[in-house]
Amino acid sequence: MNQETTTSPGEHSLLAAIDLGSNSFHIVVAKLVQGELQPIDLLSEKVQLAAGLDENRMLTAEAIQRGLECMERFAQRVRDIPDQQIRIVGTNALREATNSDDFILEAEKIMGCSIEVIAGIEEARLIYLGVSHTLAGDNGRRLVIDIGGGSTEFIIGERFEPLELESLEMGCVSFSNRYFPNGIITEKNFQLAVFGALRELLTIKRTYRQLGWDDCVGASGTIKAVRNACITLGYATDKVSASALQQLKDKILSYNHVDEIDIEGLKEDRRSVFPAGIAILSAAFESLGIKEIRFSEGALREGLLYDMAGRLRHEDVRERSINAMMQRYRVDQEQAMRIEQTALIALTQVRESWKLDTTEYHNMLSWAARCCETGLTIAHSQYHKHSAYLVLNSDLPGFTKRQQIQLAAVVQGHRRKFPTATFDQLLPREAKHYSRLTILLRLAFVLNRSRSRERLPAFHLTAEDNELTLVFPDNWLSHQPLTQADLEQEAGYLANAGYTLAFK
Repeated sequence: MNQETTTSPGEHSLLAAIDLGSNSFHIVVAKLVQGELQPIDLLSEKVQLAAGLDENRMLTAEAIQRGLECMERFAQRVRDIPDQQIRIVGTNALREATNSDDFILEAEKIMGCSIEVIAGIEEARLIYLGVSHTLAGDNGRRLVIDIGGGSTEFIIGERFEPLELESLEMGCVSFSNRYFPNGIITEKNFQLAVFGALRELLTIKRTYRQLGWDDCVGASGTIKAVRNACITLGYATDKVSASALQQLKDKILSYNHVDEIDIEGLKEDRRSVFPAGIAILSAAFESLGIKEIRFSEGALREGLLYDMAGRLRHEDVRERSINAMMQRYRVDQEQAMRIEQTALIALTQVRESWKLDTTEYHNMLSWAARCCETGLTIAHSQYHKHSAYLVLNSDLPGFTKRQQIQLAAVVQGHRRKFPTATFDQLLPREAKHYSRLTILLRLAFVLNRSRSRERLPAFHLTAEDNELTLVFPDNWLSHQPLTQADLEQEAGYLANAGYTLAFK
C-alpha cells in the first residue's frame, strides 16, 4: 500500500472502511464525489470472532486464523488505496479478548496499515453517524439500535448529533453461546435470553424513556434479517411492529434447533444467531416501550467513511472533543496556543529526520499541547499526571482507546522526569515516535514557561537519531537566565532517557 502522506484526497478518490465485528467482518469502498460518498463495493464475511472466545476470554487459534484469512482477501481489495484513506476498526470481540494483539499485529502486517479497537461509546457514535447520513432528509428525534455479535448499541439523536450513547454487553453471538448452547431452541432458553437482555437494559431504561424519540431505526445484520423475515412471512410490509416481532418469536419457537429454521431469504450462517438476536430485540421493545422499528442501510462502516471524509476535509470530531475538554477544565487558551505553535514549529524542523511526517503525528502533538494543563483544575502538584489521567479516562468522541493511551503518554511526559516506563507500555513501533513527540512538547513547554505574550525568537532545531541541537539568535539566550537554567535541567532529564540536548 502507498505510504501515508499529508495530502488530502482529490475528487473521485476512493475511501475504504473495514469493520471487524464480533460476528461479521465488513468492508465498504466508496468514491468521494463533490463531497458526497458513493459506495462502489461491499464485501462481508461471517468470521464469528466472538464465537472463538473461550472461558478465559482468549481468542482461539481457529478464530484468529478465520479472521486472518478474511483479512488477506480484504487486503487485495484495498491494495491500491492510500493508507490515510483506509480505516479499520475492531469492536466488542477484540475489546474483550485478552490476546487481541495476537490477531491485530498479524492483521496489520497483512493490511499494511493500523487497526483501531474502538470503545463501545465510540462504536455507538459512528453507527449513529452512518445512520444519520443515510436518513439525512429526516427530521425529529430518533432512537437507533444496532445489535452486533458481542454488543448492542443504543443511540438517541437529532439530525447528525447524538444526544445519548450507550453500548451494552449483549450480542447475537455471545447470547447464542450463553442461552442457546449447541443450537437448541426452547421457550425456556428464549425467555432466559430475554431476561438477560432486560437486565442489561435496566441501566438505560429510565434515561432513554425520559428523553424520548419520534422514530426508531435499526441498523446492521440482525435487524435487517428480522425485517426481511417478517416481510417474507407476511407479518410486515416495511416497519416491524411489536405484534410482528411477537409472531416471528412464535415462529422461531416452533423449531427445536437452529438448523431447522426454514425462512426464505434467511442465510444459513445467520440462522445460528437468529433466535438470540430476536430475544435481544424483543427485550428492547419491552424495556423501552418501542412500538415499531424501521431499517437503515447505514451502520458502523458507513459512519467510518463519513468520519474519515470529515477528517480528510479537516472536519475532525476529535478537534471538537479536545476543545470541549479545554473548556470543561478551564485551560488557559492563550498559553495552550503558545505551546502548540512552538511545538509544531519544532516538529516542522525535525519531521523528516525523525520520521514524524504524517498528519496524525502533527494532530497528536497539537492536541497534547492543548490539553496538557487540564490537570491544573485538580491540583498543581503533579498536574501532568492528573492531565494524563483525564485524557485517558474521559469519553473523547473520535478517539480510539489506543489513541487516548498515546495522547495520555505524551501529556504525562511534558514536564519533570521523562516517563520512559510509560512509553515502554506502548507498542514497540509506537514508542519511539511518541517519545519524540513528547520531547518536542517538553521543549515548547520550557520555552513558554514565562507565559509571556512576547513572541519567541526564531530558533533552529536539528535532530540526528537521539541527538538534538537547539540554536537561538546570537546573545538571546544569555539574556534569558531562567530559560537557560530550564534547558540545562531539561538536558539532564533527556540524558536519563537516552537523548542528548545541546543548545546555544
